[in-house]
Amino acid sequence: MRADRLIATLLFLQTRGRVTAAELAEELEVSVATARRDLEALSAAGVPVYPQPGRGGGWSLVGGARTDLSGLSAPEAQALFLLLGPAAAGSAEAGTALRKLLRALPRTFRADAEAAAGATVTDPARWGESERDRPELVERLQTAVVQRRKVRLTYDNHARARTTRLVDPWGLVDKDDTWYLIAGTERGQRTFRVDRIVAAEPTDRPAERPDDFSLATAWQQVVGEVERRRSHTWATVLLDAGLVPALRARFGRHCHLDAHLDDGRARVRVAAPTPLDIARHLAGWGALIDVVEPPPVRAELHRLGSELVDRYADERGRPGRRPSTGGNR
Repeated sequence: MRADRLIATLLFLQTRGRVTAAELAEELEVSVATARRDLEALSAAGVPVYPQPGRGGGWSLVGGARTDLSGLSAPEAQALFLLLGPAAAGSAEAGTALRKLLRALPRTFRADAEAAAGATVTDPARWGESERDRPELVERLQTAVVQRRKVRLTYDNHARARTTRLVDPWGLVDKDDTWYLIAGTERGQRTFRVDRIVAAEPTDRPAERPDDFSLATAWQQVVGEVERRRSHTWATVLLDAGLVPALRARFGRHCHLDAHLDDGRARVRVAAPTPLDIARHLAGWGALIDVVEPPPVRAELHRLGSELVDRYADERGRPGRRPSTGGNR
């Protein structure tokens, strides 16, 4: 008989109060006979576990006896689940482990720990260049998510227009060192870049959150919408196969390798919101890259190249002389 299964049985009794052998068997993924033997073993070992026959009966810890195996304080439990939550969102095994740990906590800790586990998602896929996070502000927002308190945000949008609004913080997402807050507003769910939050003041007012809200699901919806906007225009390019990793670093998930060619080059498809956006990313590659299609991207590259020639050509139409820096040659 496995000692860890006996511990799990005891913890399950602590969290549920009263269970049947069938419920325990389903929880521990063992047979009903094995679950019953484990319960009887605990009782025989002196643990105050006794069966209560009849309808509504089952096994329970007499007198509310407890064996707190976690040893965690409430703040420690919150800190632990803030760390474990992102891992559980991306792994079925980690999610199962997280649920088992949650049941091991004292009942009074469980609600905040569960909120902490769902307060943060980590998305490692890049969306291009990003800024570093702001840990102090993230920590403050995490606390508001866990405690379910409304937050008054002062926010600069993409156009740098500043607004102040009262939001219900639902969760935070760490994507490539850039943090995002998903929150409820008067206009429904909104996503805020944390590096554009000028101020965040938690209030004493309780925050509202849909009962069926899932941070991981909400973030996937945000990603889907952003990806749709960012992949509006596609271009096919040819370049040396050895340069594909550098191109992928520039375009992230919007860079798809189509084929390796016999001449050592690769055919790659890249995407961005507009032809101009693609052209701006590719202009610095010069003759290292050949844009096959579409014509609008080629036209934007031609326009950008013409502008550079006009700006930096001398009076005779030749490349202009580099300005002197005054240093020694």
